[in-house]
Amino acid sequence: MIRVEGLTKTFHDLKRGEVAAVDRVSFHVAPGEIFGLLGANGAGKTTCLRILSTVLKPTHGLAMVAGHNVLTEPAAVRARIGFMSGNTGVYDRMSAWEFVHYYGRLYGIAENRLRERMEEVFEILQMNDYRDLPGARMSTGMKQKVSIARTIIHDPPVMIFDEPTSGLDVLVARALLTTIESLKAAGKCIIFSTHIMREVERLCDRIAIIHRGRILAAGTVAELEAEHSQPDMEELFFDLITKMGTGPINGDTRDSGSTQD
Repeated sequence: MIRVEGLTKTFHDLKRGEVAAVDRVSFHVAPGEIFGLLGANGAGKTTCLRILSTVLKPTHGLAMVAGHNVLTEPAAVRARIGFMSGNTGVYDRMSAWEFVHYYGRLYGIAENRLRERMEEVFEILQMNDYRDLPGARMSTGMKQKVSIARTIIHDPPVMIFDEPTSGLDVLVARALLTTIESLKAAGKCIIFSTHIMREVERLCDRIAIIHRGRILAAGTVAELEAEHSQPDMEELFFDLITKMGTGPINGDTRDSGSTQD
């Protein structure tokens, strides 16, 4: 469902020249599978996911989503993915229903079918109690559910979650992870980006550890822990990062808050 081969994205810096935010990354994800991208802030996770969602164009390499090339068929890719990050905005003056309806129309869903689909999604996510509440009056948890609804309203086969629990309290984060598990059970192909080890261990069928734009290791949690003789994901992660050294790749000195993560 997702195939990435040798994916590279470079940015030009006046002082340093070409800097690789993603460097020859390769992986694949099947339907009904959650593939985790595990890395610290600035590792290249978001850049990779932005390429898959057609927001950025790759410098080199191949990225295919649901049989469509992200570079040559961006419209077809966008129609088949749902993308959610931890900082998705909800309009203050739009109700939950209006907001999700707006995105459904953007995806070209016919009005009759859209209303049916919205009723399904609002019931699944238990959003009917605040369907008419404007965004300005929603709690963080409510806004996050609205963002999920917006992401899945067109029932895409591919779902991309970019650190979706960032800034959430424990209860809201737990509800979100449960929703993602239900999407996997429905056969969705899911990429889940995070730097939180417990989320990886709970959700992901396979993972790739990415650091300074490169994948250091990939496999199931059990395979990686056995291969690297580490008792858990946290120890494995820090062991691999330590072996790579702490200096920036290709002279890259971006801080952890970079938008090129």
